[in-house]
Amino acid sequence: MNGQIPVLLVRGQNLAEAWENSLIQLYEQGCDIKTEYDKSDDPPSKDCSMTLVVEEPLAEPMIHMDFPGGLEDLQEYVLEVLDGIKDHCVRNKADDPNDTRWEYTYHQRLFAYKVPGVESVFDQIEIVAQKLAKTPYSRRAQAITWKVWEDNDCYDPACLQSIWCRILPDDYGQWTLNTNVRFRSNDAYKAAFMNMFALIMLQQRIASRITELSGRPIHLGRYVHQADSYHIYGVYFNEFHGRFINALNDRSFAQRTMAYATVKEFMDAAIPGILEKANKMGRN
Repeated sequence: MNGQIPVLLVRGQNLAEAWENSLIQLYEQGCDIKTEYDKSDDPPSKDCSMTLVVEEPLAEPMIHMDFPGGLEDLQEYVLEVLDGIKDHCVRNKADDPNDTRWEYTYHQRLFAYKVPGVESVFDQIEIVAQKLAKTPYSRRAQAITWKVWEDNDCYDPACLQSIWCRILPDDYGQWTLNTNVRFRSNDAYKAAFMNMFALIMLQQRIASRITELSGRPIHLGRYVHQADSYHIYGVYFNEFHGRFINALNDRSFAQRTMAYATVKEFMDAAIPGILEKANKMGRN
């Protein structure tokens, strides 16, 4: 591999197609490399730097049936990222040095970013929406998660690094929201699909907020997902091959995917139970 991490680019009309294409390319062209989480006898991971383009983020089928997890898990993760249902699970070492809860949640970092010594709490998503409602072509509309004073030394630093948005008129003059997301590290098989699904839901929420602020309808443009390290852990290879790779030969694309519209009612119905479960989590 001449010491160079492969740089791969994949596209898909919808999320399910793009995610599937990304795993195929990673599996076939990725390099072998160890990780900081490996046990001594774990095989190396398959890794690359990935740029994944979803041409129409809300196009069906959105859901790939071979992502690890179920529809209720997916709904729970969306609520975690967009609505902060697990923000209370974040540790508070200032009050309790022995607190062993989570280092962060993405919702907290995006919607309530805190800086030591600064009284203000920054809702970065609202800032992005306000900036683009005022100046749609601005290149400065972004939200970040990294806290240099914390994340360089903590055990489990944030993987998502930034969300960048910009509006471009289409051929009919309609405003279209383009979104770039960057991860420093992304578990391609176990986590990336849910990451992307939730962040597309966030893209939709940002578009709705800009519509409210500007009075102009905002349409969703392409979603770009960039990962410096897009990987499949070696310890998951048997599961990945048995569940994902074999399905490519055993089932058609239509049989490997489903429309979000057909399961949205089920996912919405699961919300009360998810909220009840989340309420019980993370308490000392």
